[in-house]
Amino acid sequence: MAKEDVGFVTMAAGAAAGDVPELGIGMLGYAFMGKAHSNAFKKLPYMMYPPPAVPKLVAICGRNEQATATAAKRFGYDSYYTDWKKMLKNKKVDIFDNGGPNDAHAAPCIAAAEAGKHIICEKPLARTAAEAKKMLDAVEKAGVKNMVAFNYRFVPALVQARKLIQSGALGRIFHFRAVYLQEWIIDPNFPKIWRLDKKVAGSGALGDLGAHIIDLGRYLVGEPRSVMGMTRTFVEERPLPDGSGKGKVDVDDAFVALLDFENGALGTVEASRFCQGRKNFNCLEINGEKGSIQFNLEKMNELNVFWANEDPKETRGFHNINISESYHPYWENWWPQGHIIGWEHSFVHEFHHFLDAIVNNKPVSPWGADFADGYKNAVICDAIVKSAQSKKTVDVKY
Repeated sequence: MAKEDVGFVTMAAGAAAGDVPELGIGMLGYAFMGKAHSNAFKKLPYMMYPPPAVPKLVAICGRNEQATATAAKRFGYDSYYTDWKKMLKNKKVDIFDNGGPNDAHAAPCIAAAEAGKHIICEKPLARTAAEAKKMLDAVEKAGVKNMVAFNYRFVPALVQARKLIQSGALGRIFHFRAVYLQEWIIDPNFPKIWRLDKKVAGSGALGDLGAHIIDLGRYLVGEPRSVMGMTRTFVEERPLPDGSGKGKVDVDDAFVALLDFENGALGTVEASRFCQGRKNFNCLEINGEKGSIQFNLEKMNELNVFWANEDPKETRGFHNINISESYHPYWENWWPQGHIIGWEHSFVHEFHHFLDAIVNNKPVSPWGADFADGYKNAVICDAIVKSAQSKKTVDVKY
């Protein structure tokens, strides 16, 4: 493997005039998120054009050598590792992208910060708020750019929703309600994978799905000051993956929570992996004094809006808006109006934002989620668990 440092390179033919930095990517994980992130890095330079930097797929790391080698060949990485510590010693790696299981977030990210790497980490940032705080302290001490991959912040319709709310178009916000529903573990014979093991995952539907909608609540409405939650595990034992018997499921299958926001808005959030017919149903609604906004990830190019000041005899009612015009967020980089984009493109927008933050020394937050946002998200998740256990309202304290 080559050892030389990464410097500045001239872009390939067809690029913008002048030189842009090439930033080396070191990826931990080759499965779902490894594929999604690699795909976005490859698309970014020619679609988010001209790019602030060109991502270079330097190395990918995983525990299974054969699977990791296959992923390196498939996605186009220069090299592969089975030890993330060795990958972090590669001087060509400028950005450490952590797409590993939740128990592999803290130690590698802290080590990457100490090695001076910029860091992207999948959500949830950590299994607990205490673990997330250690990660936050590490990146702040090192002074490296850091981002938690809450990619739904970069869906054009949700960026448009945030802009509308910030402009005051909805006026005072009364309600935020969000659900994230899936169906994939209803079968009691579905094995006890790592997402169903508290030691690895930290929590169940709460951290896997709920973290996303809790983040969107903070992104769109503001900070919650207290929560009241309930959790439920419907299948308490599942077959072990190795066929050696059954294991106890010690995470939640579903949760519901009330959020009391600092600005007076009332929120409800719910997530479950036990909802027949729901594949990836991330749906939210925000009600304000001047109007309402409704969004459904399964129809991610659409935004339903209602304006109170319209003539009730003429056009008053919810309007379904296709967020695909050239003046909508990110659309100048894609296709003519009405030619929709998909889930994968949110990662392209997200990583473009992160590269811009690195190259031009811009903050990741508030449009992206940094490790401070990831820590706050973990605090809220912990408070929901505490509330469910105590059956009492719990204040959110960062």
